[in-house]
Amino acid sequence: MHHRFSEPVKNWSNSTGKLSHWPLKDSFEYYAVLAHRDRLLRGRKLSGANTTLSFADGNFTFQINSLGFLHYTTVQLGTPGVKFMVALDTGSDLFWVPCDCTKCAPTEGTVYASKLNCLSNTLFIYSATFALHGDGEVGSSTSKKVTCSSSLCAQRNQCLGTFSNCPYMVSYMSAQTSTSGILVEDVLHLTTEDGHPDSVEAYVTFGCGQVQSGSFLDVAAPNGLFGLGMEKIAVPSILSQEGLTADSFSMCFGDDGTGRISFGDKGSPDQEETPFNLNPSHPTYNVTVTQIRVGTTLIDGGFTALFDSGTSFTYLVDPTYSNLAVNFHSQTRDSRRPPDSRIPFEYCYDMSPDANASLIPSMSLTMKGGSHFPVYDPIIVISTQSKLVYCLAVVKSTELNIIGQNFMTGYRVVFDRERFVLGWKKFDCYDIEETNTSEEEQHPVSAPPAVAAGIRNYSTPESTKDVKNNNSLTSVTLRSCHLHVSLPFFFGLVSILTLLS
Repeated sequence: MHHRFSEPVKNWSNSTGKLSHWPLKDSFEYYAVLAHRDRLLRGRKLSGANTTLSFADGNFTFQINSLGFLHYTTVQLGTPGVKFMVALDTGSDLFWVPCDCTKCAPTEGTVYASKLNCLSNTLFIYSATFALHGDGEVGSSTSKKVTCSSSLCAQRNQCLGTFSNCPYMVSYMSAQTSTSGILVEDVLHLTTEDGHPDSVEAYVTFGCGQVQSGSFLDVAAPNGLFGLGMEKIAVPSILSQEGLTADSFSMCFGDDGTGRISFGDKGSPDQEETPFNLNPSHPTYNVTVTQIRVGTTLIDGGFTALFDSGTSFTYLVDPTYSNLAVNFHSQTRDSRRPPDSRIPFEYCYDMSPDANASLIPSMSLTMKGGSHFPVYDPIIVISTQSKLVYCLAVVKSTELNIIGQNFMTGYRVVFDRERFVLGWKKFDCYDIEETNTSEEEQHPVSAPPAVAAGIRNYSTPESTKDVKNNNSLTSVTLRSCHLHVSLPFFFGLVSILTLLS
């Protein structure tokens, strides 16, 4: 028996041409290769057992109202581990955190800081440089700056040299909202989700966000953003590439704004599914809807749409939008209110005193392949000084269809990038057990508030997302059926959330 880097094996390999490069024993490269192989072997063991992974602090996600109603979770980075409260977004790819800041959101002295500090003890700033000082260690001992020679460096044209630090810059749809810095690699602390949890250290590439602007400085993701898209720099892609999980993940969306995320989850055999429409140059979670049912009316005419958990509401272009809205209106018994330019919804109604959810037209989508996707939360409820108002929570778009988070409420949604399918099943996000709610059942009007909003797709200097910056997509606002908020507060919130789209 010989060590794989022993002299006998080296001589045999040289004679057969099996290995073109042999690391010098006891060198940094020698141990780096061994460590990398250990991670791959451990990863094969994990993925071979169909193990799913969650963040070290758990798979629970939640919404923070004062921060744009985005979904957040806690991630732990580096050695020693430092915690960050990051927003989750399937509409973007890069994972970034505030780091070695030139211009970042304040970590104290603000309303959002006090709320985040309450949840995660304190807000941290990542350091890509490890150093020893008299008062202890600073930074992460496992941090490594990504060079311009890396395949993940998309902006090589801005590099000073092959081995210089790889820069990045991502501009989001919101006016003057962006993040820039350098790419780094470090440990993301995860854990297995079986009966015997085991810690997993995954080396991921992410953005050391040195300069943030716009909404990232106050109203959205001040402690980082976790992109979940399909590009190779996204964390789900890295976990799969390293053999740690299957190339799939799931997100559960609860009625009250709670949720869960699980990496490697491929769903269950009895879930409904539809294939992704892949654009090889820029893959996204795009699906085909073949039919919409509104109440007793079937609307034919297929269209494609982005299935985007980072968008609060659903956006449809004409003629689909008008067909859906008109049929919803024709089957609604309450009086329609005049349109109000301060909110993005055109079809709003005064709720009658004897309001009953069964009187509101139900809705369901038929996907490519024939699977049905009942929509449990198609409306939003707003409180005024004298009455309740409800609106069809679908916004008219000028060029892009988006199935937003409000349509995903009540489901565990599986983003299977191995089989290129979207899966869904009715779930309770608190205990991840199936509920037996029928397709026709709607949540009662008195259900707890559930609100959210999302960061829109972004563009980089080298790759532009399909979503363009147009007014019809700037009202990313409160999501969910039966949300009770005051009308003045709602109008004010819309004005804030338009910054995030």
